[in-house]
Amino acid sequence: MFKDYTMNQIVLPLDLEMKLQENDIAIHVHHLVESIPHKVFEPFLRNEGCPAYHPRMMLKIILCAYSQSVFSGRKIEALLKDSIRMMWLAQGYEPSYRTINRFRVQPEVKEVIRECFVQFRCQLVEEKLIDQEAIFIDGTKIEANANKFTFVWKKSIERYHASLIEKSNELYTELLKSEIIPEIERETSEQLSVEELAQMVQKVDEVVTKFDKQIEATSDIPRRKALRAERKHPKQVRKKLIDFISRKQKYQQDLETFGTRNSYSKTDTDATFMRMKDDYMKNGQLKAGYNVQIATEGQYTLAYSLFSNPTDTRTLIPFLDRIEQDYFELPKQIVADAGYGSEQNYNDILSNRKREALITYNWYLKEQKKKYKQNLFNPDNWEYEKETDTYICPNQKRLEFQHYSTRHDRTGFERKFKIYECEDCLGCPFRSSCTKAKEGNNRKLMVNEKWEQQKEYVRSKLSEEKTGAIYRKRKIDVEPVFGFLKANLRFTRFSVRGKSKVENEMGIALMAVNLRKFIANN
Repeated sequence: MFKDYTMNQIVLPLDLEMKLQENDIAIHVHHLVESIPHKVFEPFLRNEGCPAYHPRMMLKIILCAYSQSVFSGRKIEALLKDSIRMMWLAQGYEPSYRTINRFRVQPEVKEVIRECFVQFRCQLVEEKLIDQEAIFIDGTKIEANANKFTFVWKKSIERYHASLIEKSNELYTELLKSEIIPEIERETSEQLSVEELAQMVQKVDEVVTKFDKQIEATSDIPRRKALRAERKHPKQVRKKLIDFISRKQKYQQDLETFGTRNSYSKTDTDATFMRMKDDYMKNGQLKAGYNVQIATEGQYTLAYSLFSNPTDTRTLIPFLDRIEQDYFELPKQIVADAGYGSEQNYNDILSNRKREALITYNWYLKEQKKKYKQNLFNPDNWEYEKETDTYICPNQKRLEFQHYSTRHDRTGFERKFKIYECEDCLGCPFRSSCTKAKEGNNRKLMVNEKWEQQKEYVRSKLSEEKTGAIYRKRKIDVEPVFGFLKANLRFTRFSVRGKSKVENEMGIALMAVNLRKFIANN
């Protein structure tokens, strides 16, 4: 016997909510989006044209689709026709893939996504899933929606631009000597601007026009041939100058696009070429991508930001600024790995923000090893006399203080060093192992007192039981989020282009990860 099954029998439509489980992700998506204040959606209001789909509904269906690893606008549209979750969230509406794609890249959506994270964090605090003692920061690189062979390198453009400046200056000098053009008023003697090159084209045009009139005015064939021969060089010069102008404009535009970066992609100019972890060929291949920084607690992403800079060190300060400005007040402890350990970052957290920095530095783990501690030629192991401010090397020679030195890094951050020099390295049996200084020069030692104090602070904090335990949680707090994003959600490449649009998509993907994690814990 079978259960009754008749296709022709009329069945009244049921409430789709009845078909969803109590802990279904669609219900959590619904409650999260409904918790966003109404004023956040006011920028979407339009007084003319056809009424638009409600932004709450659009955000719900996109969030739900991303949580099911569906990122394509066409596939989201298809889900609206055959997924009970999506039908319930859309309440029968079926926006097209064009509408879906337009919505998720709108600038106004950025504020809605930010509010999503704020409301989600409030929910976590309410349910006591996070204790707000510390945040764990880390970054990963995600491939941009760009062809990997569309790279433009800053060094190449600078080299081509320098060559163009040299050639244009040589051509200007040549035209002056041959008296084809008169001398023009230049802003600088170093290079000709686009406007000055345009003036040169105008002057050469006048010369070519003069030859044209002379050729038309004469009927003597030998004379006409001679004039055409004389006109040939100015015409070639004119063509070359126009080429110089177009190339110079392109190089200037390229240099503006670079900013502080060393490369960009022609397909997505906001993307920078970076080394990705998924290097299957093991040849250090570079791909266009973005550096995604997240702050987590309890394996939930509480804040995020995107950077075109591939190194993590220079992203920490702007990311903390972004958290304070857009998300929440920073907790007592800020935890990150050695990639963020620098004098500037420590100074910002300890002095400016008055927080504890549980961040290691590059040599932290090596300093714990026996080999490092027993290395006689390591200045950290040398005897130091505080009264006389001198170091004593393995050969019992004294390195006395000489002078102060100030250096600046790429960002302009100032670092102060004390320079010490050995009294005499001549004839030292340890010279080859101790220094690479040329023969006749003594061993010099650079000591950054502030940096040494910061390192001592980190060592003391990580040796404490409580703060040490918090730091050890870093790997099991922030790393799983990236694993879930890439392996479980299968989000390994952006589907939109441009930093603003990419930020929207990244926020939706991270919130989808949060929701799936939240459901798994309930």
